[in-house]
Amino acid sequence: MTDRVARDRSAGQNGDRAPRPRAWAAPVRAMSRILNADGSPRTPRPAGPGRSGIVDCGLYVDGERQPGEWHYADALAAARQERNGFVWLGLHEPELDEMTAIAATFGLHELAVEDAVKAEQRPKLERFGEVVFLVLRTARYCEHTELTENSEVVETGQVMLFIGPNFLISVRHGDACRLSPVRADLEAKRDLLEHGPWAVAYAVTDRVVDLYLEVADRLEDDLDVLEADVFDRQSSGRIQRIYQMKRELVEFKRAVVPLQRPLLTLTSQVNREVPQEVRRYFRDVQDHLSRTVEQVNSYDDLLNSILQARLAQVTVDQNNDMRKIAAWAAIGAVWTAIAGIYGMNFKYMPELSWTYGYPGVWALMLVSSFTLYRLFRRNGWL
Repeated sequence: MTDRVARDRSAGQNGDRAPRPRAWAAPVRAMSRILNADGSPRTPRPAGPGRSGIVDCGLYVDGERQPGEWHYADALAAARQERNGFVWLGLHEPELDEMTAIAATFGLHELAVEDAVKAEQRPKLERFGEVVFLVLRTARYCEHTELTENSEVVETGQVMLFIGPNFLISVRHGDACRLSPVRADLEAKRDLLEHGPWAVAYAVTDRVVDLYLEVADRLEDDLDVLEADVFDRQSSGRIQRIYQMKRELVEFKRAVVPLQRPLLTLTSQVNREVPQEVRRYFRDVQDHLSRTVEQVNSYDDLLNSILQARLAQVTVDQNNDMRKIAAWAAIGAVWTAIAGIYGMNFKYMPELSWTYGYPGVWALMLVSSFTLYRLFRRNGWL
């Protein structure tokens, strides 16, 4: 800890007012908006060792964000001196060293810190002392002009939330769900933000589930196109596209379905740490999630039906080809049989001395072939 931070904390403990950031303090948070004030795109943060994963750090008191740029240690010290204050620290793919320093300041468990850095967890809800660790899988629909066997339909990521008495730390991996719009919307709702860190947890969860609904609706359009192509006789209906769509749906399903249990725990009446008013909001999120789960399960069944229908079509097409081959082979067998009989070297054959034997044999082969062709055609073999 620097001398400046130590002096500020000491002032906060001995004085009546919480420490405020100084104008000359070096900014440590990254910009939290996608666009600049003039509407131009922001320059992406540099990747690699040495970069900061901090996107934004805000101090909120009575539902209002306090002005200035805060270091997370100063903001936490100030929040603990306020009756209704908390810190929202936003991180994007932090390095282990930086996350370890943050964990030491906020008192985070090492197992949760490891999960937050690796980002390989399924949706879950865990408690480490006074801190609740919530893991969410994010999803975003990838635009594509045509569905192919290599199309990426759903992009997934993760958001981890550390929810403590005076703070909330959001750790985002991937770009499937940006949290800067969530912060901007929530800062405009003071009544909701007054409920503290759990109001932020609701807003983030609600944003994640809303993206689930958007993805589910767009997947339905892709399934309609895929179904129409399978039953269109003019289309090839390649089965690889169906398998690719099924893989993407499985990836989306892994994000949606496991979130049901954590939300059920958050909305339970037994859970006293979540404010009752916020639990009502979580129940609305749970309803949206249940709708998405039903959609995903129905899409899975529909995709299985499409796959089975396509496999049945392949079998039928193969049978039709075999019937055509058999029909033409039967027609050719007539010529082979007649030619084979008259090709035998017998001296006494009735037709050998007949004047019209040769044209008669040709007429017999042609009439027999035409008759068989008409029969096969009538029965749908040709």
